[in-house]
Amino acid sequence: MNQDSKIKQEIEYYAKVLRLPCFRTHFATCAQQATEQNLPYDLFLRNLMIREYENRIVNRRKQRLKRADLPFIKNLEDLDKDALPPQAKEKLPALASLRFIDQGRNLILAGNPGTGKTHIAIGLAIKACHKDYSVFFTSVPRLITQIQEAKSERTLRSLQSRFEKYDLVVCDEFGYVSFDKAAAELLFTHLSLRASRKSTIITTNLGFNRWNELFQDKVLTAAMVDRLIHNAITLDMTGKSYRLKSHENYS
Repeated sequence: MNQDSKIKQEIEYYAKVLRLPCFRTHFATCAQQATEQNLPYDLFLRNLMIREYENRIVNRRKQRLKRADLPFIKNLEDLDKDALPPQAKEKLPALASLRFIDQGRNLILAGNPGTGKTHIAIGLAIKACHKDYSVFFTSVPRLITQIQEAKSERTLRSLQSRFEKYDLVVCDEFGYVSFDKAAAELLFTHLSLRASRKSTIITTNLGFNRWNELFQDKVLTAAMVDRLIHNAITLDMTGKSYRLKSHENYS
């Protein structure tokens, strides 16, 4: 084995041990380019490190999206903004800046089905993942089931610890299923962990005046509404269904 081959093997070995996959894959190409272009060593090294950095950014975004557990991928750019309810159309540019996450403010999207609530929530979640925020998506019925199972298995504190640390949590379908007082209390306690510190997006088809139908307890309902809407951004998503509009356009 000649000296060049030995050096190449050693570079590949150390890149593998140090977990520099892009460095390992591209160092030979970058070295050849540097030789051909007569680049100084520090510039060659910088170019190689940029590749490694960019590769890690891409992989980190993929991992954040995977951990967010989104039901599907729909970006904000895919929205038919002209079809959105007026308030959503007006406030969407500011929401897309994600400043509400830095401020620990909640976002409540309330209105009838099919008006773009979940699409907006997922679009914001994807954008947050791309900006290196930690994100978790769940439906409210699924979250309650998870909390109940964790309580039964005595792992509730571990679940709460993870839940309160996310930069952004999306709770979809708030209002599609009612639940008993015990489940309502568990949900209230869980969401309260994030109050005034971390952002939560709520999508609901019910106005606040009808939340008592979910919790069947006026005191708990009032406490839940007060906790969620304190310093929150609320969007009135009342409007004509996207799906109905699509049907009309094609009929």
